[in-house]
Amino acid sequence: MQVKHVEGKNVADIMLYTLSTCIWCKKTKQLLKELGVEYSYIDVDVLAPEEKRNVSEVIEKWNAAVSFPTLVLNNKEVILGFQPEEIKEKLHR
Repeated sequence: MQVKHVEGKNVADIMLYTLSTCIWCKKTKQLLKELGVEYSYIDVDVLAPEEKRNVSEVIEKWNAAVSFPTLVLNNKEVILGFQPEEIKEKLHR
């Protein structure tokens, strides 16, 4: 599994599920970078078919539509789509 890690300030356990070609996913990554927070992400579209199925099942627990980006905070909350204000609020940035 290709989980990528971005260094920054540890403000929450942030897991971001994205597509490498998705503009909203890129905007979400850029926002997290600008906020200087640590996070992990998976570009689901570049995974091998079996990995993609497994990751999609995980995403489905948070987001029945399996849409992108899907941002999971502390394994408790989810933010669907590019929601800069909600992301800033939840991360207290």
